[in-house]
Amino acid sequence: MNKGLLLGLGLLFSVGVSAQEFQFEKETINYGKVAKGSDGKRIFEFTNIGDAPLIIEDIKTSCDCAVPESPKRPIMPGEKSTLTVEYDTSKTGGFSKTITIFSNAKSEIKKIKVKGYISK
Repeated sequence: MNKGLLLGLGLLFSVGVSAQEFQFEKETINYGKVAKGSDGKRIFEFTNIGDAPLIIEDIKTSCDCAVPESPKRPIMPGEKSTLTVEYDTSKTGGFSKTITIFSNAKSEIKKIKVKGYISK
């Protein structure tokens, strides 16, 4: 019985050690004050700091005004990659939107943000 418990704990520990994980350069991009109709594309840079391929399965946004684009292939351990978010700058006013990333990372759900103010 002790051997089974030790084997189970060993397997659990090995699964926890072999994982993939995001490390973003910035988790919030502040557009600051931008003019209406200006370029709303911003890039989030990240690295897979784990020891297994990182796969982005889906991305959801808190509105249709922010359109994300992620890598289509797995990000290998130690590899850098980018996630692009294009915010619709056709409406004036302040904004703060959340982008939720679903992946096979150790923390399966990762949230990043864009915020700013669009002036006339």
